[in-house]
Amino acid sequence: MSGVNEIRSTFLDYFQKNGHEVVASSPLVPRNDPTLMFTNSGMVQFKSVFTGLEKRPYTRATTAQKSVRAGGKHNDLDNVGYTARHLTFFEMLGNFSFGDYFKEHAIELAWKLVTEGFDLPKHRLLVTVYSEDEEAATLWKKIAGISDDKIIRIPTSDNFWQMGDTGPCGPCSEIFIDQGENVWGGPPGSPEEDGDRFLEFWNLVFMQFDQLAPGERIALPRPSIDTGMGLERMACILQGVQSVFDTDLFRTLIGTIEDVMGVSGKDSASHRVIADHLRSSAFLIADGVLPSNEGRGYVLRRIMRRAMRHAQLLGAKEPLIYKLLPTLVQEMGRAYPELVRAESLISETLKLEETRFLKTLERGLSLLSDATNTLDKGDMLDGETAFKLYDTYGFPLDLTQDALRAREIGVDISGFTDAMERQKAEARSHWAGSGDKATETIWFELKEKFGATEFLGYDTETVEAVVQAIVVDGKAIDSASVGQQVQIVVSQTPFYGESGGQMGDTGVISTDHARLDVTDTQKRGEGVFVHVATVVEGVLKVGDSVQLVVDHARRLRLRSNHSATHLLHEALREVLGSHVAQKGSLVAPERLRFDVSHPKPMSAAELQTVEDMANAIILQNAPVTTRLMSVDDAIAEGAMALFGEKYGDEVRVVSMGTSVEGPKAGKPYSIELCGGTHVNATGDIGLVRVLGESAVGSGVRRVEAVTGNAARAYLAEQDERIKALAGALKVQPAEVVSRVETLVEERRKLEKELADAKRRLAMGGGEGGSASEIREVAGIKFMGKVLSGIDAKDLKSLADEGKASLGSGVVTLVGVSEDGKASAVVAVTPDLVARFSAVDLVRIASVALGGKGGGGRPDMAQAGGPDGAKANDALDAVAAALAG
Repeated sequence: MSGVNEIRSTFLDYFQKNGHEVVASSPLVPRNDPTLMFTNSGMVQFKSVFTGLEKRPYTRATTAQKSVRAGGKHNDLDNVGYTARHLTFFEMLGNFSFGDYFKEHAIELAWKLVTEGFDLPKHRLLVTVYSEDEEAATLWKKIAGISDDKIIRIPTSDNFWQMGDTGPCGPCSEIFIDQGENVWGGPPGSPEEDGDRFLEFWNLVFMQFDQLAPGERIALPRPSIDTGMGLERMACILQGVQSVFDTDLFRTLIGTIEDVMGVSGKDSASHRVIADHLRSSAFLIADGVLPSNEGRGYVLRRIMRRAMRHAQLLGAKEPLIYKLLPTLVQEMGRAYPELVRAESLISETLKLEETRFLKTLERGLSLLSDATNTLDKGDMLDGETAFKLYDTYGFPLDLTQDALRAREIGVDISGFTDAMERQKAEARSHWAGSGDKATETIWFELKEKFGATEFLGYDTETVEAVVQAIVVDGKAIDSASVGQQVQIVVSQTPFYGESGGQMGDTGVISTDHARLDVTDTQKRGEGVFVHVATVVEGVLKVGDSVQLVVDHARRLRLRSNHSATHLLHEALREVLGSHVAQKGSLVAPERLRFDVSHPKPMSAAELQTVEDMANAIILQNAPVTTRLMSVDDAIAEGAMALFGEKYGDEVRVVSMGTSVEGPKAGKPYSIELCGGTHVNATGDIGLVRVLGESAVGSGVRRVEAVTGNAARAYLAEQDERIKALAGALKVQPAEVVSRVETLVEERRKLEKELADAKRRLAMGGGEGGSASEIREVAGIKFMGKVLSGIDAKDLKSLADEGKASLGSGVVTLVGVSEDGKASAVVAVTPDLVARFSAVDLVRIASVALGGKGGGGRPDMAQAGGPDGAKANDALDAVAAALAG
């Protein structure tokens, strides 16, 4: 019973048998806490329940919560791999009471599970309590029979938990295990408490107060319980190991790393880093995070690249980390099925990012060489440059130091740190919290008072309802008059609230004496539909009976575009592969925009195939069906779920079309979990036309399309353009392409002839140059000429012609562009290369032109300069160099 999966199931089963609802782990991207970048504890998803803003149908819950600490306040990233217990991804087991049981039963439950379920020896256990919490100390003695010397009173905030400066708070009680005298350290509160001998593995928070202001605290009317037990720590205890990386799950992952990398992982920080970072990367991607250069995506990229850097240290020359994913899915996929559903996307993302990172290493080494080519042994690379390599090009500091160590060049670490701190300060100034936009308290209050708004818009576009609230600037008012912009909440509505990419409905709310134009509809506070409106006639009051009418024509276009996104989604998966998953969409009345995970641009042929497949389903005119099902049943039937989306116990499953070939023949073509509005039959879409695709982020492509009348208008506009083009070319529309191809070929030939004529004219109208352009300098034939209207790329071929005409000598040509800049070419015949280098001579010309540098071969070199007016000076400078 000591395996990680067994520990998790034992914990959840135990609390389920004790009346707790087993609640699935919430996503790693918080849905209800704007202060967190990632979910880092089990209580995050219950925050609104603890504060009283939200109610659930249960008062006891238990979870195995996936958590990440790798950014913001909770950041363990740099410690991972070098300590025994630091992880970026970990699982927090917890049990919660929302005003149900309190201290006594919480302690009873914990003690029984620890000593009977996990069979930990009682004599090795000790607990801490908050120094003022004598009630907890008394209960531990009564329930567990723990002696006073093993109940340690802690007077600091370590044993007093607060949600924030104000709000719920309360004392904590932690359970420790003595790992034996052979491990250094002392009990909590002692000078040696930082040692590992006494290991804390479970924290019980007794949430019993409400902090109103500094120094002002009152008792909560319904005290609650929030606990957290680290799964990995308990695995260490039960498996008798000191490091989480020696537990069964990590041993399996590290074993796979050894097989794939071909390098032993014994005591290897690199193996530990890769194993941990693989877990956090995979779970973040499964919850909808993709690598990017900002926010959560930037943290994910740091995690991934740190793992990839360690793979490179182990000798990896090609992408390898994605090959470890099947082992992780096998070990954790049963507990977290989102890993299984997202496996192909995770694999593609890991492979793409590692491919890019290997190129980054190559580019970084090249940039580092350029930045240090003037540095000598004992010099220091400035910190700003080192930080730029790190921050802009993803080149790690330790790799910069390694690359310069052989040349005995150091790095200004202080300067690097200063630059890093400035960057962090700027990032903090732009960081406006995380998680979904914080929902104002008023919507939760309205939800508590009236319940969720009943949405009737799937079946009707007109509804009678009662006004429950009128809100302006976050405050409820009793009435609104002409000209006021308000937010209206009613008992039931046909207006769809914006979500799932579909824009909110517009329309009219009216009474016998008032009229409001609705310009948008939003969802707030877990099910409250908020109608954004302006009063255009009369006065609207709370309690009024109103009629709500959706803008029918606009809704019809929205429905068509939304249904088309489903068809395009399935077509993209069939054409591009099963790794394709929706990463965002916009369903507007005029058009649709669909973002999908795909690592490279789509070809025109792929887009055409996608469009053809979608239109084939539209022509079926098949009914669009919807069903309410459990999430598990829906996914079992093949429904597509959006990774990271929060679904309830029941979901709406939308099916459309019938597959006519392949393994899905005879089955629904598209089947997705979706709460949006759709057409009644696929034929109602009319037509879908794909306008194109583009990149919007790392591994994400955007497809844009139009449907119905908008698609027909687009095609009609394109047809008019073809007709106008045919008229201008004086051919039939069907002949436009061939005529344009002929014109392009004719232009190409004319441009070549013109370029040849310019070259001949530049060189005196024939081969080589005129006699007046050739002089003798110190016994050497020297051809020097200033040219205008000649492309810089043609100068070398002209110089070759000059060499041929001289037989023996040096040719210098200076081309002057229209903007006054110059390009110089120097050519030296083979018999003179031993005496004169074209590279040295062209650099002399470049200086005269106001530039520097230049390069090439001893017989042919090229350089430039900003001052074309000095072209003749450049010729004279080269001649002077020949004269010695």
